[in-house]
Amino acid sequence: MSVTSDTPQPSARPARRSVLARIVDSDIFYSFTRSWVTMLAALVALILVVSALLAPWIAPNDPFNPETLSLLDGSKPPVWAADGEWRFPLGTDQQGRCVFSSVLFGMRVSIVIGFLGVLVAATIGIVLGLVAGYFGGTVDSIIMRVADVQLTFPAILTALLIDGTMHALVGGRRSDVLIFWVLVLSIGLSFWVQYARTVRGSTLVERNKEYVQAARLIGLSRPTILFRHVLPNVTGPVLVIATINLALAVITEATLSFLGVGLPPTTPSLGTLIQIGNEFLFSGEWWVVIFPGIALAALVLSVNLLGDWLRDALNPRLR
Repeated sequence: MSVTSDTPQPSARPARRSVLARIVDSDIFYSFTRSWVTMLAALVALILVVSALLAPWIAPNDPFNPETLSLLDGSKPPVWAADGEWRFPLGTDQQGRCVFSSVLFGMRVSIVIGFLGVLVAATIGIVLGLVAGYFGGTVDSIIMRVADVQLTFPAILTALLIDGTMHALVGGRRSDVLIFWVLVLSIGLSFWVQYARTVRGSTLVERNKEYVQAARLIGLSRPTILFRHVLPNVTGPVLVIATINLALAVITEATLSFLGVGLPPTTPSLGTLIQIGNEFLFSGEWWVVIFPGIALAALVLSVNLLGDWLRDALNPRLR
C-alpha cells in the first residue's frame, strides 16, 4: 500500500520567453500597430534610409564620377516625359548627372551628418545634464546658465557662427573631410541644450532614490553611479528628443548647404542638390530641384511622425 504525501510538489519553472515575444506583447508595439500613420511613416523612413545606405549598389550610376558623365546626357527630363530615358528615371541636370542617383547619394550624406550631429549633441547634453543634476550647486548653476545663453540663439545661427569661426581659423585649407566634421560639430553644439535640461531634471529625481543611496554606501565612484545606475533610468526622454532632433539636424545641414556654407558640390547632400537645382528652376528644368526637395520633405516628415509617436508611447499619462 503506497502512501501519498500531502506536500505540494514544486511546479516546473515557466519557459523564458524570447526577446521577440516580449517585444510583440509590449505596450509600445501595441501602440505602434494601432496607428496606420505611424506604420506608414516607419515604412517610408525605412525605405529612404536603406536606399541611402545602399546607394552605391542601387543607384544606376555614380553621378559624381567624371568618367561616367557625358554632357550629351545633360538636361534630360524624367522617364515619363517625351524625351525621357530609362537610364535616368528622374532626369539629369545640365552636367549629365542622374537626378535619381544624386538624390540617393545626397540623402546618404545628409543622414550620416544628421545622425553624427545628434550623437555629438546627445553625448554632450547627457554628460552635462548628469553632472548638473547629480552635483547641483555651483556646477549646476554654471551649466544651466550656459544652456540659457545657448537657447537665446537659434540653432541655425549657432551653426553658422561655428562654421564661420572654423573658416576663419583654417582659411583656404579646408578640405571636404574637414567641412564634413565642421558641420557635424556645428549641429552637435546647436542641439545639446535640450538633452542637458531633460537629463538634469530626471537626474534630480533619481539621485534621491534608494538605489543611488545604496550605491554611495557601498563605495561606488561617482562616475560609476552616474553612468551605470542613473543613466539607464533617464534614457526614455532622450530617445524621443534624439528622434525629433534627427529631422532637425537634417534640415539644418540642408539649410547650411543651401546657403553655401555647408558641403561643396563635390560632396553632395540634399541641401547642395537643392541649391544647384534652384538655379535651373525657372529655365524649365524643374526636376533637378523638385525631387531632392521631395526626398528631404519625406525624410523629415516621416522621422518627425515617428518622434511624435514615440513621445506619446513613452508617456505613462497617455496609456
